[in-house]
Amino acid sequence: MGNVINYIRNYWLAITAVILCSITVLSLTPLEELPPAPGSDKLHHLIAYAALVTPLVLRKPKYWWFIVVFFLAYSGFIELVQLYVNRYGEWLDMAANSLGLFCGVLLAELLSFVYPSEFNQ
Repeated sequence: MGNVINYIRNYWLAITAVILCSITVLSLTPLEELPPAPGSDKLHHLIAYAALVTPLVLRKPKYWWFIVVFFLAYSGFIELVQLYVNRYGEWLDMAANSLGLFCGVLLAELLSFVYPSEFNQ
């Protein structure tokens, strides 16, 4: 597990960029109806945003908190733009996104505590 954590710490920027692009595409692709998926829509939001922020917090670049705040603002922007691409923006989705960011920060802090390494700044 420690090797996986170190891999994420080394490639955090690419991982975060791929997840952010995936969230953007999946959130803004026009759909007639949402495809069936296990779990609730809010749980999917929480997991996506927790996955987005975890690599960032594992690496902790300079000003990482500002990037977390940017992700929060970006999630609100996505919810507003969805109204124009045949999707539904919901404030409860943004609440789930916010909770996901919070859980991702907590998860990364816990992992950093359990698996400390020379990559922490």
